[in-house]
This record gives sequence, structure tokens and C-alpha cells, in this order.
Amino acid sequence: MKFNVNQQDLQEALNYCQGVVEKRSTLPILSNILMDVKDSKIILTATDLDLIFIHKINNIEVLEEGKTTTQLSIMYDIIRKFSSGKKINLNLTETSKLQVESEKSIFNLNSIDPSEFPLTEENFNKNEFSLKSKELLKLLNKCKFSVSNDETRHYLSGIYFHQTEIDDKNYLTAVATDSHRMSISKIRLEKKIDFEPIILPKKTIFQLCSLLDNYDGEVKISNIKSKIKFELNNSVLISKLIDGKFPNYIQVIPKNNEKKLEIDLKMFLNSVDRVASVSLDKKDGVKFNLQKDILNLSVNNTNSGDGKETLSVKFDHDLEISFNSRYLIDVASQLNGEKIIIFFNDTGSPALIKDPGDFDSIFVVMPMKG
Repeated sequence: MKFNVNQQDLQEALNYCQGVVEKRSTLPILSNILMDVKDSKIILTATDLDLIFIHKINNIEVLEEGKTTTQLSIMYDIIRKFSSGKKINLNLTETSKLQVESEKSIFNLNSIDPSEFPLTEENFNKNEFSLKSKELLKLLNKCKFSVSNDETRHYLSGIYFHQTEIDDKNYLTAVATDSHRMSISKIRLEKKIDFEPIILPKKTIFQLCSLLDNYDGEVKISNIKSKIKFELNNSVLISKLIDGKFPNYIQVIPKNNEKKLEIDLKMFLNSVDRVASVSLDKKDGVKFNLQKDILNLSVNNTNSGDGKETLSVKFDHDLEISFNSRYLIDVASQLNGEKIIIFFNDTGSPALIKDPGDFDSIFVVMPMKG
């Protein structure tokens, strides 16, 4: 195996692979990346057994076809320290070392026989549909911060994707909740799709986000019982799904929140962020004291002090309610419009947050006690 590749192309590909490979794997081969060089392209594969990521770099100069595996973290560290955009020569030597050479540097890296690399072929051909990359990214971004970190309720540690129908229109809807807050976002589908509801794991979500951030085009999606496959131009991501039943989220959406608060989004986001600075662990609630067209925000921390701020808003009631500041910042950071609109019922009931810039997304945040 012998080929030349551009430094930037290889660094980008290895960077994606970094998101998949576990730093401390019990199986040494799982810390490695599989490199398969043929037909003037290199195919890189990384896996942690739950997630498989395949990326190809086209139009490389192949002098000799072949395949090998080498430790990803070391390879990535070396490649990113080479001069940007330079040519890198890679060569599998007689002694099964991977020689990496660029400008005045030569490295010889250990490799493990590629036959040990775990690969499974699945037939995903049925139930395929396509989404625009930016639409899928929207669903992930609007929901990912509400995914639960609680290991005991594994069915909440992902985003629930399912097809919904409203007024004869079909949507792909995404929901995530950690039982303190919930995000729901949907995108319109051109037609009904053959798609069973799934729960997409957290690691897959973040890997997909980093891929979609730099990609503008169609994403082909196909799923079979316990796995899902995402195909982009030069990348494929195959992931196991979370086995479990997602709770009935519809019943959690507040139905009778009549008290409507309207605020300039930037002003609100900056204000909550500033006031929360006084709380070191962000566990202290930010207190809303609402009167007609005035919002007083305050945070009080016994160890560090307190902070207050007053905002002009649109509101017609009196209400006191407290929230975790992090939850509010997470939601507000994902809104598209100029304003944020929050609907309240009373001090102890969840608030419903809407985005005038995106009617297809809503957020529910539980208040803090006391």
C-alpha cells in the first residue's frame, strides 16, 4: 500500500473519525482506524461497535493498493501538526509499519492486521428517504440539549424521531426530554415515508451534527429494526438505536398557559446570562418577578452574592416563578426569531416557550421549587 494525499483532506477525515473511536478501548483494534486504498481513493473506517463511520477521500494518487489499520489518536495528532495543505506520502513497509512522510518528517507507526477489524455488512435498502442536511441539523440542534444524562432511564438518553400528521400534512418530528425540560421540533415532509419511530443515541447525534455542520446537500436515511444509516456525499454513519419506549410527550405540553410574555430575544439571553454569573454552579434558580410590562430577574447565592436586572417586556399579569438559568440559555440560544415568547400558567406549572421565527419548534421548561 502506497499513496499520496492532501494534508487538509486527511486531517478533516481523521477529525470526524475521532468522534467515533473510544479513547480507552478494551480491544486495541477499536482504537485503530481502517484504511483501504483502491481505485484512486482511500476509504477510512472507524467504529466503537455501536457506531460505524466510513469516509472516503477521492482523487488521491495511488501507487499501490492495499489496506491497513493504525492507532487513530496518534495518526491524527501527527497529521494535524504537518503544514496545512501539503502532500503527505503514506506507505506500508515490509515490516508492516505505516510510514508517514511529509516535508522533512518521517514517522513509522505500528499497525494491526486489517482482518481483525470488526465490520458488519447490513442490508439497508428498504425504507429509504432523503432530507436536506440543514433540515436534519435543525432537528438535532433544537433537541440535543434536552437529552437526558440519566443512565437509569436509557430511553431518554437520545432524540425520539417519528412521523406525525397534522391537517393532512406529514412531518418528521424530533423530541428530547430529561424530565426537567423538553424540546419538540418538526420539519415538513413532501410525502408520507415508511419510517418506524426510533430513539437516536447521544453520541450519534453529536457525530451527525459535526458532519452536517460542514455539509450542504441531501442526506439519505434508511433504518432497519435496530440500526439507522445516514449517507452524505462522502460519508456514511451507521448507528445502533436505543431500545426502549419513549414516553407520551404530548400530554406534557401545557394546554392552558394563558399568560403571555414577549421579550426581545438578544436582550433576554444576555440578561439571564449576566444575572446567572453570580451563581458558580448554575444550580441557583433565576427568579422572574413579573408585573405589567416589567420583568425583574434576580439570582441569589449564599456563597457569592446576588444579582438583579430589570427588563421592559410585554406582559399583563403578576407572577413570580424561578427557572434553572442554564435551561433558559440553552433554549434561547437555539431560537431564530427576534423575540422569545413564553406562556405561563402559575408559579408551579411548566412554561411553554415559542419561537416566532420557527413555528415548528416548541420548548417546555419546568420551574424550580422555592
